[in-house]
Amino acid sequence: MKLIRVASAVLNQTPLDWEGNKARILAAIEAARAEKASILCLPELCITGYGCEDAFHSPALQDTAIEVLQEILPATKGMIVSLGLPLLYHQGLFNTACLACDGKILGFTAKQFLAGDGLHYEPRWFKPWPKGERVNVELAGVDYPLGDVYYDVGDVKIGFEICEDAWVADRPGSELALRGVDVILNPSASHFAFGKFKVRERFVLEGSRAFNVSYVYSNLVGNEAGRSIYDGGALIASAGEMVAAGPRFTFADVRVTSALVDVDATRMRQSRTGSFRPDLRESDACVESDFTYPVFLPERNVVVQAAWEQGSHVKEEEFARAVSLALFDYMRKSRSNGFVLSLSGGADSSAIACLISLLVEWGVKELGLAGFLAKLAYYKQLQACKTPAEILAQMLVCVYQGTENSGDVTRTAAREVAKAVHAEFMDFDITPLHAGYLQLIEKAIGRPLDWKTDDIAMQNIQARVRSPGVWMLTNLRGSLLLATSNRSEAAVGYATMDGDTSGGLSPISGIDKAYLRRWLVWLEKEGPADLQPIPALHYVNAQAPTAELRPPGAKQTDEADLMPYELLDRVERYAIHDKLIPVEILQKLQVEFPQYTLDQLVTWIDRFFKLWCRNQWKRERIAPSFHVDDLNLDPRTWCRFPILSGGYEREMKAFREYAARLKPQ
Repeated sequence: MKLIRVASAVLNQTPLDWEGNKARILAAIEAARAEKASILCLPELCITGYGCEDAFHSPALQDTAIEVLQEILPATKGMIVSLGLPLLYHQGLFNTACLACDGKILGFTAKQFLAGDGLHYEPRWFKPWPKGERVNVELAGVDYPLGDVYYDVGDVKIGFEICEDAWVADRPGSELALRGVDVILNPSASHFAFGKFKVRERFVLEGSRAFNVSYVYSNLVGNEAGRSIYDGGALIASAGEMVAAGPRFTFADVRVTSALVDVDATRMRQSRTGSFRPDLRESDACVESDFTYPVFLPERNVVVQAAWEQGSHVKEEEFARAVSLALFDYMRKSRSNGFVLSLSGGADSSAIACLISLLVEWGVKELGLAGFLAKLAYYKQLQACKTPAEILAQMLVCVYQGTENSGDVTRTAAREVAKAVHAEFMDFDITPLHAGYLQLIEKAIGRPLDWKTDDIAMQNIQARVRSPGVWMLTNLRGSLLLATSNRSEAAVGYATMDGDTSGGLSPISGIDKAYLRRWLVWLEKEGPADLQPIPALHYVNAQAPTAELRPPGAKQTDEADLMPYELLDRVERYAIHDKLIPVEILQKLQVEFPQYTLDQLVTWIDRFFKLWCRNQWKRERIAPSFHVDDLNLDPRTWCRFPILSGGYEREMKAFREYAARLKPQ
């Protein structure tokens, strides 16, 4: 047996936070050393931060990254550590993993496949490294190997697949296996999306099995740069067996996961594989270095999976944990003194209030009260708090803003939810402000305003009147104002710009309303595996969603204004994600929603396409949002659409003609 301990670290990094990023890297190295690990894999671009965007093109950034690398090297004494940074060669910028050993650089392996879809724009900044190419790069007068290289360190061969490299069919691991590599390191910056972790587990396991290696996967954790959420989840597999898995959605800056792997066992497994054909040609792609590994006695690796990951509500748990962690990081990295929320008593704002409550409960549960407050040391008003409830009373202010069109049902729901999450609650009567604007405009246009002729304008002014007061309160407190729009509303523009869209962050604009309502029912009745449910959400869940912008007699509801949310979300998926035309969508909906008539489906599909095309300008203006799945509509990270377009006129004409032919003659 040749037993070695390998380790993977997840880090909560921040772009361009040189000293902070370095401190967390050094902490990870020391934590791995304490576990007697010889090989440590750190996340992709961990020195600079992954989300530097166009700052990657700054020569100063590249120079500083190399300086920080040199400052970290002494800490790698007695260890083998991968460190991610950009490297310029022949005017091409490459995403590289530097392998450091015993205080010195061995070489730089460059990423071969760049992530360029969805929220990833790597080809904007980096060049893909050509397969099989190896060069030398000079740093401080010393030449180092760069490119498609692997390493023989103390008679253990180490190779790399850098994040996207493992997601493609032609994985570099296939070639590394032919070269007899024993350990593959995968430094990643793989963003969270629902169900994505299972995909990662599969390629880590399959890589270790198919290549007969030990496979070490690392990732970022938390809200690194504003929109993407990283869930951590370090993984170590050997010969097709998962031998270690780290926690996901940790509030800690650093978490190290290690395991003991048997290099001789994976080598013999490879030798017994009949289809294995080793590449016996001499190659200059291998960088050799001496290293002495400590001697270990055999021990059993234990893989511990969180209870919530084994339950029947994994998506609900993921949503709660991802967004609450993202809110925490966004608040502290922007150095905001808590949050201000316009709490209407409806589903959207109530969900956000609950997510902030979960943020505090989970943060204190994991880090302890002192550790949680230490991460918010800048937030002086919190430091005397003794309980999560006291923290929430200071951190979250909920404001109900009623007019003559508001009812007791929503006011009660808002008050009860705020009480349940221990938030400070304020009740603003904005009727005089609303009336003042109506009088101002009526005087200017020389006629009274009327709901029959001026409906949209009269609805919108109520939503907009709510904005200045909460903004002022936010400014007074130095807080972060949260907008409350969801993805379903964004798709059809069912939101008032400078009204309910006001805020510096829009945390739930990536999630659809139908799912959000189901999530609130789960949170009311069951709740997360390690926390209590929030029964006060009954006041919210018992209502039909309404904007409450028309007079009470109008009995306004969202779904009467638009269409059933379940159907709206299905139309959105087919039209925007799947790129189907209206005729194709109608054909699908007739099968999936037989309870609705042909006329209803035609009306709703027609309404969706008209509203989608008219409201791209609104989606362009929504505050930064969190990415939670591949249905995101954020035009700055995922779903681009022209602000001005022909509005699918030809497609809609064909759609109406097709629908007419379906009607009985």
